[in-house]
Amino acid sequence: MLVTLMGEGLKHPDGGTILKAAGIKRVFGRGNGAVTALADIHLDIPSGTIVALKGRSGSGKTTLLNILSALDEPTAGQVFFKGQELTGLDAAQRNKLRRKEIGLVFQSFGLIPLMSAYENVEFGLRIAGTKPKGHREAAERALEQVGMRERMKHRPTELSGGEQQRVAIARAIAHEPDLLIADEPTAELDSRMGFQVIRVFRDIVNRSGMTVVLTTHDPSIMELVDHVIALEDGRIVSQTTNEAPLI
Repeated sequence: MLVTLMGEGLKHPDGGTILKAAGIKRVFGRGNGAVTALADIHLDIPSGTIVALKGRSGSGKTTLLNILSALDEPTAGQVFFKGQELTGLDAAQRNKLRRKEIGLVFQSFGLIPLMSAYENVEFGLRIAGTKPKGHREAAERALEQVGMRERMKHRPTELSGGEQQRVAIARAIAHEPDLLIADEPTAELDSRMGFQVIRVFRDIVNRSGMTVVLTTHDPSIMELVDHVIALEDGRIVSQTTNEAPLI
């Protein structure tokens, strides 16, 4: 059951806010050619939850996700992660934050074809700058979490779409970030595989307390997450809480 919380913000009994946006605005272009992609965005993401941003193509979902993950900067407004303001950080500081504390998952998987599942995850750890001594244990643990340890020697071409997405998730969580950002992680999958991916997210959240923020246009996903934020024409039109997620 989804309960609308417009004007009240999202609430969760287990903890406080891990991610906060205040007055976010994003404008692309200048003068007569300027396009406002986001306007007056205020939101609080509770820690230890799965939050979905929904909306039609062009509603501003991906733009907002990019700003929340420090991939892009807003034209106006502020973003806070664990109490630290992200807006105004230079590129090097944003990159360091993403490497250490934020995991990113994209619908295109982004796996390196010539590398095995294990090598793809281990390579992600190298990029994150973690100590090489612990790479094998961390990579195998992440693959175990997503149910892919038995397939870790296989290359992407030898894996199904759902398996490739699970490897991409393992790569994103291997360095144990506090926040996982996923842009349309089920868009290229059938409903069964999509359900498996969301179940992986739920298991990770329950096990580690990680927070997941994802975008989707799939109505079936709405029953599987804790909170749903709906965007329309660059504005939040509703915020709802699912009192009994199906997984």
